[in-house]
Amino acid sequence: MTTGRQDIWVDFGLSGLTKWFAGPWAGEATPEEIVAGAADWEDGAYAATLLEDALRLLESPVPTRVTDLLWRAATGLPDGHALGSDGRTWLRDVVRICAERIRRDDPSFTPVPPEPPVDGSLREAVLAEIREAAPAVAAAVRAGGAEVVAALEQVVVEVDPDLGFRLFLRVLKAHLVPVAESRYLRYHELGERFGYHELVVDDGTLQSVPDTV
Repeated sequence: MTTGRQDIWVDFGLSGLTKWFAGPWAGEATPEEIVAGAADWEDGAYAATLLEDALRLLESPVPTRVTDLLWRAATGLPDGHALGSDGRTWLRDVVRICAERIRRDDPSFTPVPPEPPVDGSLREAVLAEIREAAPAVAAAVRAGGAEVVAALEQVVVEVDPDLGFRLFLRVLKAHLVPVAESRYLRYHELGERFGYHELVVDDGTLQSVPDTV
């Protein structure tokens, strides 16, 4: 688990980057400029987590189509800001940009493979939450919603449950998926287990609703 995550009070890594692409400034900047801005946030505090997520996906067996599908779903934009390249090529660009930012503070820095993913109990807990929310996600995303759910599960199993959970939360936020209060509380409990700041789970855009009787 990445050290000092609770000090990053916004969604981080690739999941957090999707929000940068959905911001009002995104239409005036190139994808590379947006990534560079995110990597430089708070004197480079964001760069390591973004690099870690990108490397995990690059080194995984997950096909490019899954990366592209989740990117569009997590940004909530039809074209995902028109990246202009396939997902794996773009991930290599993310790695390069983040490594360049880190080298500004540590000229000897060389990217290394991330630590192994977290334990299996967290994997199963995230899968259970995604499967419980699957009907609502499929209905909210509409175009390819069932594929998005399957892609989220694939990331949890084949890449990293931490990244899969953050992308799942970002899809819920981007598509205004209603979240029952009991599930909302479980998401925060999972966030604590992953070592997140509470605002990573909900920055005010997660749509919590009362449980139905």
